Amino acid sequence: MHIYSWNVNGIRAVEKKGLLEPFLKKHDPDILCIQETKAQEDQVAEMFGEKYPQYEQYWHSAARKGYSSTAIFTKIPPIEVIFGIPEDLTEKYELDDIYGDTTKEGRVLTLEFEHFYLSTVYTPNAKDDLSRIPMRQHWDPAYLEYMQRLEEEKPVIFCGDFNVAHQPIDLARPKPNEGKKGFTQEERTGFDAMIEAKYVDSLRYFHPDTPDLYTWWSHWGGARERNVGWRIDYVMVSDVLKELLKSAKIHPEVLGSDHCPVSIDITL
Repeated sequence: MHIYSWNVNGIRAVEKKGLLEPFLKKHDPDILCIQETKAQEDQVAEMFGEKYPQYEQYWHSAARKGYSSTAIFTKIPPIEVIFGIPEDLTEKYELDDIYGDTTKEGRVLTLEFEHFYLSTVYTPNAKDDLSRIPMRQHWDPAYLEYMQRLEEEKPVIFCGDFNVAHQPIDLARPKPNEGKKGFTQEERTGFDAMIEAKYVDSLRYFHPDTPDLYTWWSHWGGARERNVGWRIDYVMVSDVLKELLKSAKIHPEVLGSDHCPVSIDITL
């Protein structure tokens, strides 16, 4: 099974550039998890359904048009589709702040399949001035607790834009970015908690010490051409699934967004 995740930074823009169709033809994902679609379902579902009929499509759109949002394209019909984080967890962790209510931003979409749950997430950005770090300290444990809850029933795979580089190896210039958004101790601690909970960073499972594996690049200064990037997109799996992993990859050659897709091949 080929599972892909891609922050497209506007799915209508990627489609308009003519870059979505060749990606799907070449890589042929069984399941594609998409973050930051920046689209309402009624703007895109009919068009994409006609153009890509091989996929069932599920959209979780933000209340605010043109913002955030997630989607999953799947060739395998799910048992259930779950939108967002459960209400009791959103109340427990208080997931709204001065910037808005993250529970209304279409950030989490989860499908249940026969042998596993698959969840995609677009984690809130900490902001340049780090003013959303308090939200991250609520969001990260809320999402982790949600994954642990699902795992009580069956293994989980969760993927997306986590908006954090976990270790110095995960960004080209760690020292000058220490303490800046995406590489603060608070954000990294949130990721540590997932590892401590026995979830496996699939790429590092296969490539623990390989540098220069990045998934996001700034638009400035030819960063992508020079591969001055960050790895902030991940596919995480339950520990019981790691032996079923066949590969984990990034795909920097795929253009259309400031992020590139990431993927796993897994036998399920």
